[in-house]
Amino acid sequence: MNTRTELESLGEIRLIERLSRPFVQPVRPETVRGIGDDAAVTDTGGPDYGLISTDMLLEGVHFDLAYTPLKHLGYKAVAVNVSDIAAMNGTPLQITVGIGLSNRFSVEAVEEFYEGVRAACEDYKIDLIGGDTTSSRAGLILSVTALGRVAKDRITYRNTARPNDVICVTGDLGAAFLGLQLLEREKQVYLSDPTMQPEIPEEKAYLLERQLRPNARTDIVYELQDLQVVPTAMIDISDGLASELLHLCTQSKTGAVIFDENIPLDDVTHLTAGELNLSPMTVALNGGEDYELLFTVRPQEFEKLKNHARITPIGYMTADPLTIVLATKAGQQTPIRAQGWQHFEGK
Repeated sequence: MNTRTELESLGEIRLIERLSRPFVQPVRPETVRGIGDDAAVTDTGGPDYGLISTDMLLEGVHFDLAYTPLKHLGYKAVAVNVSDIAAMNGTPLQITVGIGLSNRFSVEAVEEFYEGVRAACEDYKIDLIGGDTTSSRAGLILSVTALGRVAKDRITYRNTARPNDVICVTGDLGAAFLGLQLLEREKQVYLSDPTMQPEIPEEKAYLLERQLRPNARTDIVYELQDLQVVPTAMIDISDGLASELLHLCTQSKTGAVIFDENIPLDDVTHLTAGELNLSPMTVALNGGEDYELLFTVRPQEFEKLKNHARITPIGYMTADPLTIVLATKAGQQTPIRAQGWQHFEGK
């Protein structure tokens, strides 16, 4: 009798590990890195590696059309894939878009979605070069593949951080999660009374923008190149700072110490978290969908970055892979646990 293993008993990461075991050893010599990083890496000759990343977005799982404009969704679908290319220290070049549509969508609605795709292509200087369109019986289904390149001497993986490396993060954290909380709150108000209009103060617009129209940090990749800095390891923050830091440490076989007072939070994020009775630090650590870059550099290399307005040092890597902690000003250390987005939970 065959045993049945429920998806929720593994979770996304362990499921990927289990399914990828038969494919660990590449067949093609051009395959440099397969499953396990932000993007796959290929070598077809020349000074650059090719980069390939694919993400799916499903209605009801990754987005809610009750409050997500289709134009913003088109932009976000591109940005989250471009972010994976940036996390390899690479430059995005092209995308393909697969879309599954039910008959509830009009031609004009689909055109609105692709207007967002076009805007993202303009911003990131990439081309839409193909894809697939099919019918769907279960809402809107999106699959985007991004192609890019990176110089072979600048490729950055997740598993190459070293003890004493400085841990850095771009931008600020937690805003996208709070934007989602505000949108969900207004949706519930509307469902209870459809005559009520959404009331999100103008000063919260930043939070909504971070959720609905995130930006991939290709700008930082270009600036690192100009500064002649190559990170020792890097990952984009899609599932929350805590989760991504654990990925870097696990794959690099290192530990880490990060300092709560260094975690970058926008003022409106800090204020809104308090209004929603949420800990700003918990929001920053576990919120997710910020699509900022988390990376490590050697201490001597950090000297080139220490005055950068959009890069914040938050801690350092250690040699003990069993110790990954958040340190407070008072000297207390709390083990970091990943509590961000988990797929396949039985809810």
